Amino acid sequence: MAILKFSASAVAAQIAHARACITFLPNWNGPVDRPLILIVGNGVHLRSNGIDGTTTRIVTTEQADPSFAFADGMNPFRDTDWMAQRRMAFRDLTGQFYTDILDDVQVLIDRGQGAIRLATDGHSIRVFVRRASDYLIGGTYEVPSGLGGTFRVVLKDACDTFAIVQNCGNSAFWEYEDDEAAPMSRERAARQGIGASTYSHKRCEDFDAMQPYRVSLDALMELDDRRAA
Repeated sequence: MAILKFSASAVAAQIAHARACITFLPNWNGPVDRPLILIVGNGVHLRSNGIDGTTTRIVTTEQADPSFAFADGMNPFRDTDWMAQRRMAFRDLTGQFYTDILDDVQVLIDRGQGAIRLATDGHSIRVFVRRASDYLIGGTYEVPSGLGGTFRVVLKDACDTFAIVQNCGNSAFWEYEDDEAAPMSRERAARQGIGASTYSHKRCEDFDAMQPYRVSLDALMELDDRRAA
């Protein structure tokens, strides 16, 4: 999950252009009816997908224009390390992601918000409205574990795009290892509940021993938040 920050005025210009159009640029697969595109390629930018009579070219990840709304730190016309920042957010993923978030973004612009933040996992895009100040440093949260579940963590630090967390309060994972050289009696195995005579050694994965690590701010979940990991 990546959180991208954009200038609200730049996004507003793209929204205004999209609202003024009744047809939209095609992609390689044919017509597209969504008014905005997030493009990860030559920088990361949000642009109108509307056709206003000035262009009918097919959209690709190689195209970029200084007038588009670029994510902070990922503008090839201004940021010398934009490619590293793009890789940090998207790894090797590039592509075009069509979205219809005009109304959600417009609400924030109408409130006078100076920056728009979008959360994306490469498959979906949504407006992200929480800020670092909404979270409690030292508070306990959950984050996706990458193993299909969640880790309980303590929040160490946060900015408006990512958080530094440390695992705390997670159960250790015990795995019994096969050891043919020192077979265990069936009676002993039964007492220990492992049910196999050749399993004598066990290895512990202590998740709480992990060093603090960085996650997207959007990944932090309240303990009663039941989002899918």
